[in-house]
Amino acid sequence: MSLSHQFFFGIYPYICAVIFLLGSLVRFDRDQYTWRSESSQMLSTGALRAGSNLFHLGIIGLFFGHFFGMLTPHEIIHALGVSPSQKQLLAVVAGGTLGSIGLIGLLILIHRRLSNERIRATSKGRDFLVLFWILATLGLGLSTVPVSLHHRDGAEMLKLMDWAQHIVTFRGGAADLIADVSTVFKVHMVMGMSLFVIFPFTRLVHVWSGFASVGYLARPWQVVRSRKIGLSE
Repeated sequence: MSLSHQFFFGIYPYICAVIFLLGSLVRFDRDQYTWRSESSQMLSTGALRAGSNLFHLGIIGLFFGHFFGMLTPHEIIHALGVSPSQKQLLAVVAGGTLGSIGLIGLLILIHRRLSNERIRATSKGRDFLVLFWILATLGLGLSTVPVSLHHRDGAEMLKLMDWAQHIVTFRGGAADLIADVSTVFKVHMVMGMSLFVIFPFTRLVHVWSGFASVGYLARPWQVVRSRKIGLSE
């Protein structure tokens, strides 16, 4: 097994996690005024609504699909009566559908940013970096679908699940588990992990605000006193 394989699938995930968490914390502490999505809606609405809705629907679905799909213990899946082949088929259908939706939305957003002179003029290099990085990652993810269909027994998927669960639980030997996994999966994984590296330095930080907004559901009621009552006192 090569040193590069050991690095990218045994060490690199932790490097990405540190940069992602520490970088986000430092940016929030030092540059809160840059903590925004930098929306270009004021410059031109156009296809923004359709592209943005499709893109976010696909990406959010893929994120939670990967999260629960990769980190759910095998025992729970088995207890639910779902076989590895059935789980893989579900992953292929759901992932392929959500990936296609996200890809269509992303292409709309890229075309809008490139074709509109006002938006293109105000765009930064990191804006295009994010768009095309996600485009490449999505494309690689969709290209794994035909590969997965050649391994309908779910064995390949079980190896990827074992790798992810070893990484998040800090167990050794994670890289060894996917030594013989198809190259397209490995490239997709490296691209996906690298997205967390560029996350703190781009507009992607607004994703944190989306999760934080859930806190408003538990926010206590705001007490507002009537002006008339206040004056009468």
